[in-house]
Amino acid sequence: MNSKQKGARGERELANKLKEYGYKTRRGQQYSGIDGDDVVGLPGIHIECKRVEKLNIYDAVDQSKRDSGCKDLPFGYDLPAVFHRKNNHEWLVTMPLEFWIELYRRYTYEKQ
Repeated sequence: MNSKQKGARGERELANKLKEYGYKTRRGQQYSGIDGDDVVGLPGIHIECKRVEKLNIYDAVDQSKRDSGCKDLPFGYDLPAVFHRKNNHEWLVTMPLEFWIELYRRYTYEKQ
């Protein structure tokens, strides 16, 4: 299977996993030649999906930041995050600390 097909399969797998949590997610539009999120449906989060055995996480995070359009604080865009998994392992999410802090601040602000 070529890497494009494996990537598409990973994106569908992640979208279906997020649907299990109640989110209306689907693959993004990159299959039609339009750049953007690999998976759409989580407002406020730019999803870079990686379904590989070996991952350079820093390159993936850089790609997610670049594709989300973010440069630095302040925020006015979707927070970049890499959703990744390898065979026989659970899905993980990786993002730079400053973006995680912003996500946590949003969460705690809503709880007040």
